Amino acid sequence: MPLCAVGLSACKLGDEILKFSGLTMGTTFSLTVVDAPRAVGEAEVQNAVNTALATVNKQMSNWDETSEISRFNASKSTDEQQISPELAEVMTAAEQVHIASGGSFDTTVGPLIELWGFGGDDSKHNVPSAQDIQMAAQRSGHGNTLRVGSAALQKKQDDVNVYLSAIGKGFGADLIGRELEKIGVKNYLIEIGGDLYAAGYNAEGSAWQIGIETPDANTRGLLDRVSVANLGMASSGDYRNFFEVDGTEYSHLIDPRTGHPVTHTTKSATVLAESAMLADAWATALHVMGQEEGLALAEREGIAVLFTQADVNGAGFTTTESARFTALRSA
Repeated sequence: MPLCAVGLSACKLGDEILKFSGLTMGTTFSLTVVDAPRAVGEAEVQNAVNTALATVNKQMSNWDETSEISRFNASKSTDEQQISPELAEVMTAAEQVHIASGGSFDTTVGPLIELWGFGGDDSKHNVPSAQDIQMAAQRSGHGNTLRVGSAALQKKQDDVNVYLSAIGKGFGADLIGRELEKIGVKNYLIEIGGDLYAAGYNAEGSAWQIGIETPDANTRGLLDRVSVANLGMASSGDYRNFFEVDGTEYSHLIDPRTGHPVTHTTKSATVLAESAMLADAWATALHVMGQEEGLALAEREGIAVLFTQADVNGAGFTTTESARFTALRSA
């Protein structure tokens, strides 16, 4: 899907609510603004959105061959390369989550994703050989392939590629929020491809009410509802993108530590964090780890996460949340 930061559709409901929607970063976005300052109208909000999306796409789009990250990927240089402050912020966060999660989050896992057939519409699903997995793993992993500095990136291998799909949408939501706050907007909900940041209050004057989808490919049911204010929120699920061979399902969720799709029964992980960027990255990392390992880490690190587990008999789902998630939902 082409990237687009223009062509927003907007409507004004009464004098207090503005709604926008459009396409960006290969997906959709939506924005609701409540009680904007009197001098801020549709044009000002649209300009703030366009400014943020133009920035994030120019720097982090893996679909645009002229973007900053695409140019870095195309380069064969192993010299240190200076990067923009925004890309540096994202890569620093990615490195921190990578380390804290023991490698469960990794922006260089592309060779393994391609190998398992989840790289694109024309990819062929297959179960690769152990040798092929080992070779792809050698071309993956921050430790093997990348050096992240405070304002620079450096390839350790000249063919490494960085993919930001598991952190970039969250950062895009954060960046829109920053632009909105520059013009005095304090109450808004911005969502990009399911990753969101909720600030202030909703049209009823209370925290934003966010639904969590039931992790079932055959339904769009509501699993839970969470009140969110001044937090980012993101979910990772493996229930829509998988293939089956000889009765075994293989998820698109690849564990960078093993090179294989995850095999645990955790169907989704939903994270609340100080930013949508961190919620995005941690949702992926903790889902890769699965409930048992991920919950232990979340309790140690004070991460707010809700895990959804498939019942053993296949009759439904059970949820388990970290202490921090419980505290935030009750705040």
